[in-house]
Amino acid sequence: MMKKWTWLIVTMVGIGLLVFFGSGGYIQQADHQTSKQAEVPDQTHVEATTSSQPEKASKSKPANQQKALSFLLLGVDQRGSEAGRSDTIIVVTVNPTTGESKMLSIPRDLKTEIIGVGSNDKINHAYAFGGPEMARDTVEHLLDLRIDYFAEINLKGFTDLVDAVDGVTVENDINFSYYEMQFPKGPVSLNGKEALAYARMRHDDPRGDFGRQIRQRQVVQAVADKLTADFSLTRFNDVLTALGKNVKTDIPFPVVRKLATDYRDSLKQVETLSLEGSGGIESDHIYYWHPTAASLKQVQTELQKELK
Repeated sequence: MMKKWTWLIVTMVGIGLLVFFGSGGYIQQADHQTSKQAEVPDQTHVEATTSSQPEKASKSKPANQQKALSFLLLGVDQRGSEAGRSDTIIVVTVNPTTGESKMLSIPRDLKTEIIGVGSNDKINHAYAFGGPEMARDTVEHLLDLRIDYFAEINLKGFTDLVDAVDGVTVENDINFSYYEMQFPKGPVSLNGKEALAYARMRHDDPRGDFGRQIRQRQVVQAVADKLTADFSLTRFNDVLTALGKNVKTDIPFPVVRKLATDYRDSLKQVETLSLEGSGGIESDHIYYWHPTAASLKQVQTELQKELK
């Protein structure tokens, strides 16, 4: 029987899919399948993570959940027992008053102060040093913005999710190869392993990390399309199995329900924000990317307005 925390997994995935592409059908149909299920958690693989800084967490989370909310979405490259790095970092604000959401993808190589370490480094190292809590603190400092909740999925979850929907087809805009896999320009059908390779490549793309972000969104779009076009309880269960221990979040169940109902329309209207800047090899022989001061300030202002 599906339990309360199963609902949480579904909504976490739904948040990501909705925020990227406004596909409202997934949560709606998932709600229909689970609305009469029990709400007592049992042995489930999803990890509901509580912040190590409860005082800060309680201050940052609005008492009235109808207020605008902010989320940090992390795609983590974690292999074996290593801590891993958050190679995909996305900030989302959801504002039920304006009926809109805003999304910002943060380049993984962006150099900033890592809060809790006291030094400047690539922003994706924050997760490696201190998990989602340090990643959240660092993003909050960079953007001068409160982050209410986080949700993360690791690369195995990404791979298994694609396989759970029997693969996806995307429109590739450049010809490239990656670890002996060929990706010709045009429509490309991908299984989970291929989709991961397709979404990870960046060095052979003249757009660098920004090109990779485009491919990541393409794959998630394709998964969303499959889930909404061919939804069934069997596929729903396959998705849950695919995610398993690969998902972590601190979104509480009451907020889950609010997102699936009261915030639905806001999640369908998404404005994508972007940072402008440049990068290069620095004195330590490592590549870093720096946003322009004007671009960073503009993005900060846009996101801050949503949470007032």
